[in-house]
Amino acid sequence: MSLSNTPFERLRRKFDDSGLECGQCGNRETNGGWRVTTTGSRVHYQFVCPACRAVETKEMRLHSNR
Repeated sequence: MSLSNTPFERLRRKFDDSGLECGQCGNRETNGGWRVTTTGSRVHYQFVCPACRAVETKEMRLHSNR
């Protein structure tokens, strides 16, 4: 599976496609996007507004059914 086709990357693209409007200042970003990081059991998506530097974060927790 290529890196650009992982479930995490597909979700990041969905966030990017849904619009990047800053909740603080209303700036609409057209060149940026969400940054994805993981700690293994958690996946963090972060968007930093280039105009006012406000940070929006989304987090997914991964659980095992074992």
